[in-house]
Amino acid sequence: MSEQLLAVLRLCVLGLVYLFFLRVLRAVWVEVHGPRRVRAPKPAAVVVPVPVGSPIGGPAPAGSTTILATSSPSHLSPGATRRVASLRVVEPVMFAGQTFGLADETTLGRAPGCLVQLDDTYVSQVHARISRSGEEYLVEDLGSTNGTYVNRSKVAAPTPLREGDRLQVGNVVMELV
Repeated sequence: MSEQLLAVLRLCVLGLVYLFFLRVLRAVWVEVHGPRRVRAPKPAAVVVPVPVGSPIGGPAPAGSTTILATSSPSHLSPGATRRVASLRVVEPVMFAGQTFGLADETTLGRAPGCLVQLDDTYVSQVHARISRSGEEYLVEDLGSTNGTYVNRSKVAAPTPLREGDRLQVGNVVMELV
């Protein structure tokens, strides 16, 4: 082989070693100092009781029934309302107290299209999905690298999520309230 080719190969190997070293330093930095920044949570949808048969914001006719605006009246009995659950961040401490409202189908991850955006390096772009089935919520992992856990048990199939359960996605632990 020519001297020039050997010099180029040496430089390439040296460059790869430096890239590897920088990647290791970055991983250590993130582990010690946490994620770079926190995105403000999207405001949860506000659910307002709307009287049946009245325009939104208008006065309710006498003797009318109230249902939630986000519910479809076909599957609710008169006078019934659906409880809207939310996830409250418990860990890490710097994010504790943040609350995310749950829709009928909520995705969790780092991607901008996720309803619950979590800026954590251990969270996949689209990490997990929480869907409503009747009156209960089901959580399923969407093939994430680090897995999804409910009460420290790894989620392998759609798993019921009940009030007070702890959901862990990456380093973020949230409680269903």
